[in-house]
Amino acid sequence: MITHEPTPLYAAAPQRYENMSYKRCGNSGIRLPRLSLGLWQNFGATTSEATSRAIMRTAFNMGITHFDLANNYGPPYGAAENTFGSLFKQDFKPYRDELLISSKAGYDMWPGPYGIGGSRKYLVSSCDQSLKRTGLDYFDIYYHHTMDPETPLEETMSALDYIVRSGRALYIGISNYEPEQTLDAINILKDLGTPLLAHQPRYNLLDRKIEHGLTDILSSQAIGAITFSPLAQGLLTDKYLNGIPLNSRAQKSDISHFNSNDITQGKLEKISRLNLLAKSRNQSLAQMSLAWVLNCPAVTSCLVGASNSEQLLDSIACLDNLTFIKEEIDQINEIIGTH
Repeated sequence: MITHEPTPLYAAAPQRYENMSYKRCGNSGIRLPRLSLGLWQNFGATTSEATSRAIMRTAFNMGITHFDLANNYGPPYGAAENTFGSLFKQDFKPYRDELLISSKAGYDMWPGPYGIGGSRKYLVSSCDQSLKRTGLDYFDIYYHHTMDPETPLEETMSALDYIVRSGRALYIGISNYEPEQTLDAINILKDLGTPLLAHQPRYNLLDRKIEHGLTDILSSQAIGAITFSPLAQGLLTDKYLNGIPLNSRAQKSDISHFNSNDITQGKLEKISRLNLLAKSRNQSLAQMSLAWVLNCPAVTSCLVGASNSEQLLDSIACLDNLTFIKEEIDQINEIIGTH
């Protein structure tokens, strides 16, 4: 009879907190790692659990304590939470109190009128489903993933307040909200007595929309910014400096967020010039792009994805140089076309 040895229990690196710097999230008691791990890509059913495990272990061993999920991360929907749940049970359960786990709901998740949006029914049901998939008793942060114009904001914020008061989450977040919507949400939550902890917007060198109002609101209201897509889906790396490589994300037609139509000649020229500047800083283009995002005073933490451990370690190396001199900032603004 063949017997199989059980998988060894994971032991986190003892020096893990020596590798990461942390920043307070708004005026809360929470400090976040400057880089957080986003499970949007490479944690679905198309990625092996061994690869996902290696990425998560590397992240925690390097002091990344924040793992970010959403109900519809996959593919298919729910798969990333299932993968996380399996790995949490096998490896990370003993470290639960050292981890900050977030999830979100807002985009389409299941058929019918109650599987999308910002209603109390959808948000509470989705949170319960996500807790079941992850095997967690609670989320540290639970976000509304995107503004729902058909649901009163008071209902959505009241649902998030209920999720906290019922013990399903510790803190509230919002994502992809415009500045005016963000300020309204902040004021509603203040009145409810469960303040907003964080906003999760898209932000990178090629998409600086949040600088036009949102960062001012977040700073003045002491709300943390946990930004996503810092590398513009891979555009701000050396991957596309010589055209679109085979099997790249831009070539995959099943990913609606990013495809070859997004890679214009104008963007490629900007990327090439940014790459030269990065080299002068002794950084890769990706490392400089991450450093630039973290250089924004409003940004608490930056979500990074990775297809393997080596890629994640390369991103973490950006922390070795987060400082930009005025001439570098001026050059970046001139390249991007922002003055």
